[in-house]
Amino acid sequence: MNEVLSQDEIDQLLQAISSGESDSDEFKPVSDTRRIKIYDFRRPDKFSKEQIRTVSNMHESFARLTTTSLSAQLRSLVHVHVASVDQLTYEEFIRSIPTPTTLAVINMDPLKGNAVLEIAPEITFIMIDRLFGGKGDTGGKVNRDLTDIEQSVMEGIIVRILANMRESWTQVIDLRPRLQQIETNPQFAQIVPPNEMVILVTLEIKIGEEAGMMNICIPYITIEPIVSKLSSSFWFSSVRRGSTTQYLSTLKEKLADVSMKIVAEIGSINVPIKDVLGLRAGDVIRLENAKVGDPLTLSVGGKPKFYCQPGVVGKKMAVQIINKIEEIQDEEFEELSAEGEETI
Repeated sequence: MNEVLSQDEIDQLLQAISSGESDSDEFKPVSDTRRIKIYDFRRPDKFSKEQIRTVSNMHESFARLTTTSLSAQLRSLVHVHVASVDQLTYEEFIRSIPTPTTLAVINMDPLKGNAVLEIAPEITFIMIDRLFGGKGDTGGKVNRDLTDIEQSVMEGIIVRILANMRESWTQVIDLRPRLQQIETNPQFAQIVPPNEMVILVTLEIKIGEEAGMMNICIPYITIEPIVSKLSSSFWFSSVRRGSTTQYLSTLKEKLADVSMKIVAEIGSINVPIKDVLGLRAGDVIRLENAKVGDPLTLSVGGKPKFYCQPGVVGKKMAVQIINKIEEIQDEEFEELSAEGEETI
């Protein structure tokens, strides 16, 4: 508890300050250096930083796939990259996009619920112009609804984009996104309540010299069942497991051409160093565990794999394989290949 000063003590203190005997800076309150973060309880964060980072990594892969597919479909140089990943309310997302725009409502099967894919008008009409044989020059900003033919063309583009989305989500879930409908007015695409939290992935698309944005809006309630899988450890371990299975046949094919050292061993014995130093030509070493007529051990890469017997082929010594010591199962090969990937 702070000590209360008497009136005499206060008068003495003021007199000391006015006479210069005490520095007034000594009596200034200590500034609070704590950093305060504002938290809005009306819109609580649903996604952790790690989960947002994982979603960003997944859509980096999506961006690379979309770059390739759009470049081939539009016959033009296309570049797609992730600009940002944020969490906000659905109302904030709807207010941030123009009207009219290309708004695709997506069914996120097997997840319950929908998502929204929004493509900016300037990018939409550049894509349509390219597919109609033009150079992608829309002659300025276009602000109108899509015709029936243009909407049909955009459906084909969006279906390809959704195929890339499915592939980029493979490490987390076998997603099968399907296009439900295309809207041009954001107010007609109310897939969740306005105050529901969503994760918004914003991608920048550059077609030739023109650039624009594409947004993927996924509500929290849609991906809530798999939120626990949106962690870096799960995602990277899934990537490693998937790549091991995917490239197993390629690994086997490459390993088929690898040179291995094969050694036929008669036997072995432990000898003290002093005896090894005293060895001379003509000395006889008795192998305790080897008998005349016993098969030799054939080692491949330093590991015993076969039993064999010595012989001669032409003028050269040779061995004939009699039996296998052990068999390498496919599961063991997958284990070895996975260990090799971790080492790399």
